[in-house]
Amino acid sequence: MAFRITSRPSEGRRAVLTRRVRLFVAATITYNIIEAVVAITAGTIASSAALIGFGLDSVIEVSSAAAVAWQFSAREAAARRARERRALRVIAVSFFVLAAYVAFEAVRSLIGAGEAETSVPGIVLAAVSVVVMPFLSLAQRRAGRELGSSSAVADSKQTLLCSYLSAALLVGLLANALLGWAWADPIVALLIAAMAVKEGREAWRGDACCAPAGIAMAAEPTDEGDGCGCGPGCSCCEGG
Repeated sequence: MAFRITSRPSEGRRAVLTRRVRLFVAATITYNIIEAVVAITAGTIASSAALIGFGLDSVIEVSSAAAVAWQFSAREAAARRARERRALRVIAVSFFVLAAYVAFEAVRSLIGAGEAETSVPGIVLAAVSVVVMPFLSLAQRRAGRELGSSSAVADSKQTLLCSYLSAALLVGLLANALLGWAWADPIVALLIAAMAVKEGREAWRGDACCAPAGIAMAAEPTDEGDGCGCGPGCSCCEGG
């Protein structure tokens, strides 16, 4: 169910909420950078396609925010809108490349080209992410809803998606470490590849409400959709 803003917060409250959202976004970006470094390093050492794919997904999430910073460096609104389309296309292609790479490595692992080794750092990272990311998502979503910011809510949805991937990664890594199910790692990698394709398609279509986190912040208000600015078919403002 889409939420509705019943009353607007005072200017003072809006200032507090804006600072809070910025803090949550900064914390999410910082954590994603750390997550990417640890995941890619641990994945390379353990030959884990799932870990490497997870780390690369974190890199793309951070790069989307950088694309928005570039977009908003333009002073004219027309220039910002033109840059938004290019930024979305660049990020979409990045997601497709990520999906192709991860899927290729996962298939190689499934046909016996190489099995992933147990990765204790990867397990710890996934476990920490399962705890941290839902907290950040919930906190930012609450602030975004009170503020009436569809971009903040959309960003929180991306953070929640990361927590789902973290849970899937944790299950795969534990299955490999405890049960010797080496096939669990490439299966999780294929799941990550599928999610990357989904995010890439949304970015390519220019779906501002449902686009990757950083790009969502660049969304221009629309006349269609509900009170938070989401258009038809978007889920950024749904309850949950």
